[in-house]
Amino acid sequence: MDNFNIYLRKDGRWEGRISIGRDENGKRRFKYFFARTRDETAEKMTAFLTANAVEKPPCALTFSQLTKEWFLCISCKVKESTLANYDMKTVKHLLPEFGDRHICSIKKEDIYAFIRRKQQSGLSPRYVSDLLVLLKTIFKFAANTYAVADPAKSVRIVRKKAAPILLLDTLQQDKLYSYLAAHRDLTTLGIALSAGTGIRIGELCALQWGDIDFQKRTLTVRKTIQRIRCRDGGRRTKIIITSPKSDSSRREIPVPDFLLAMLRDFRSREEDFVLSGSEKPVEPRTMQYRFGRILKNADLPSVHFHALRHIFASACVRLGFDVKALSELLGHSGVEITLNSYVHSSLEQKRKYMDLVRPAERL
Repeated sequence: MDNFNIYLRKDGRWEGRISIGRDENGKRRFKYFFARTRDETAEKMTAFLTANAVEKPPCALTFSQLTKEWFLCISCKVKESTLANYDMKTVKHLLPEFGDRHICSIKKEDIYAFIRRKQQSGLSPRYVSDLLVLLKTIFKFAANTYAVADPAKSVRIVRKKAAPILLLDTLQQDKLYSYLAAHRDLTTLGIALSAGTGIRIGELCALQWGDIDFQKRTLTVRKTIQRIRCRDGGRRTKIIITSPKSDSSRREIPVPDFLLAMLRDFRSREEDFVLSGSEKPVEPRTMQYRFGRILKNADLPSVHFHALRHIFASACVRLGFDVKALSELLGHSGVEITLNSYVHSSLEQKRKYMDLVRPAERL
């Protein structure tokens, strides 16, 4: 959101600012806060907002003012990437719709109308669902803080099934692997790593040689790389290296022999990133671009880099992997996610299963 911001100054202090209106010339005015830590700065800002909020009844609060308070309350509780995601969705979708409205004037019907417009605009079902979850969270904060009615509490949407992810079939996978074997470099090594271990593209880009234990023959996922939007009201973005998306995503993966041999060929200093061979990482969208170029050169259909993770999971199931073990290798919190989202049975595989059923022979 552009009405408040917290950032680290060059002198080592943290600075926060809150928009407090405009002067007689229409120029925006700010209240500034300084502290030694980010948390202390946020606490000062929260105290200021709380003190000023008492001066007017809750229903005089606009949705924009409410979200400003909510962001300050959660800023020290969630990851920077999560906060940036909330900020982007709020600025792009929620504030244009509800920003100037008083929170007590927003009704359930208004939220349903908002959801319908977003569905009709072509946004994915998952994205629209995420917008509703964000709205629910903000209004729950309002209900708990100001004891106002929660208009989003009973709002429900039927989530449409997402379109199936485009994958490479068995012959196309073989063609890709042949291309990788004939063109050995750090990019093809990264693709082979993802296809052979199922790690996410952000985890792959954040992988350093120090994360690979050649004696234990393991790869440890400790961090991920993301490009997020800067929370300064502009359109700038930045790259951050942070912890994986969940506790279960922090994991140790045994490395198969064929990958271990490839890794030894390119092994570098522990502090170097695997995909770059230097102390500067390769970002995910660059890796996706390189993957797309390889698919084109190999005369293969265009698929997302994430398809490699799906291909890995489905191959493991065909090989008879225990689903719990596979779920842990993928960094999932439960086997349901693995089975529902990452396991794809081909028609050929289904035919093999059906050929095992021979009731007619017993009739």
